[in-house]
Amino acid sequence: MSKITLRKLKPEDKKLFTKWWRDPELIKMTSGILDLITDDEVEKYFSMMLFSAKNYHFIVCLGKRSIGHISLAQRDNEWYETQIVIGEKEYWGKGFATEAMLLLLKKAEQLNIKEIFLEVRPDNVPAIRVYKKCGFIHKELIKYPENKCLPKTLRMEYQT
Repeated sequence: MSKITLRKLKPEDKKLFTKWWRDPELIKMTSGILDLITDDEVEKYFSMMLFSAKNYHFIVCLGKRSIGHISLAQRDNEWYETQIVIGEKEYWGKGFATEAMLLLLKKAEQLNIKEIFLEVRPDNVPAIRVYKKCGFIHKELIKYPENKCLPKTLRMEYQT
C-alpha cells in the first residue's frame, strides 16, 4: 500500500476546495448541482468545516501532495455521516479512497464513534465498491423527489 495519511484541515486548504467545488465532473458525481459556487459560498462552507467543534475534516495526503478530503459529521442519535472526495483526478481508481476510508474508520474507533453512514449516488459504482471493501453495507434507497440533481441516494452503514 502507498503512504496515504490524513491531516487536519488548515486555512490554506481553501484553495483546494475552491478548485474541487468548481470541477463539473466532481460535482456531477457528488451533489449534482452544476451551478458555479460563488467565492462567498466557498468562504461560508469552508469556514463551517474549518471551525466546526463537533465534526472532523481531514485532507487526504499522498506524501506531501493533498489529493482529497474526507470527513465525519455528527448527525442524529450518535450517528456520524462520512464523505470522501479524491479531488485530484489523476489519483482516481488507484485505491487511495479505500486507504483513506480505512484510516478514517480507525480514527473513528479511537474517537469512540461506533455508527457511521454515508449516502452515495446509486450509479456511482466505483464509490460503492470502495465502501463495500471498507465494511459498509447497503441499508436503503432514499428518495429526494424535490431534488432534481440528486433524486435518490443509497444509504450505506458501518458499525464497529
